[in-house]
Amino acid sequence: MIKTETIVDVTDLRKRFGQREILKGINFNVFSGEVFGIVGPNGAGKTTTLRILSGIIRSFEGKVEVAGMTPQKARESGLISYMPEDTFPYDRLTGIENLRFYAELYARGDKRKVNEYVDTAIKIADLGDRIQDKASEYSRGMKRRLIIARTLMTSPKLAILDEPTSALDVESAINVRHKITDIAKEKGVTVLLSSHNMLEVEYLCNRVVMIEGGRSLMEGTPKELVDKMGVQNLEEAFIKMTRLTQT
Repeated sequence: MIKTETIVDVTDLRKRFGQREILKGINFNVFSGEVFGIVGPNGAGKTTTLRILSGIIRSFEGKVEVAGMTPQKARESGLISYMPEDTFPYDRLTGIENLRFYAELYARGDKRKVNEYVDTAIKIADLGDRIQDKASEYSRGMKRRLIIARTLMTSPKLAILDEPTSALDVESAINVRHKITDIAKEKGVTVLLSSHNMLEVEYLCNRVVMIEGGRSLMEGTPKELVDKMGVQNLEEAFIKMTRLTQT
């Protein structure tokens, strides 16, 4: 069962880059143990929002809290793990070497934790004997599974995943989705992810927030949003909502 503890609290989030206003008022909450999706088309502000939540972008307007603290403090405390959309493993290292490299960074000299993190990541990646091969020999889907394993190996309070199934084939995308839902259930990790694939999110996420043009439009379970708009699926709900906001 999803807990009601609020892990992420975003209120009137705004961000400018020079004269350009990217975020114009984003609002949503994420509860403990759920898989929460930020959905919207390319350029809607999803990645900027995630970078603020991960503590990478530190200058913004509005209220943003992660586990009751600033994103920077939560990141420094080891509560946040972030996977950018364009991240890849080191090709010259094997899968296991990639995982060990990051495990040593996260564990900060604790050898027991290093082994614990690596063992957890191996199970999440589920690459079998291929974990011993160089990452340069992996398919895109295998690389994505390795990166997700790297992101989730510490069982963070909040895992932030930017377009986790981007450019993957159907089978690889399904495998990645299963990994995300499994780790959320088994480890109690709260997952916040972005996607422009709303039909996928409808099956994956407990709740979502729809954003467009730097603004949040609606928040709720996929079923709530679909029912509210009187349509068949989340994609149709989004299209109808954006048309209403433009009139």
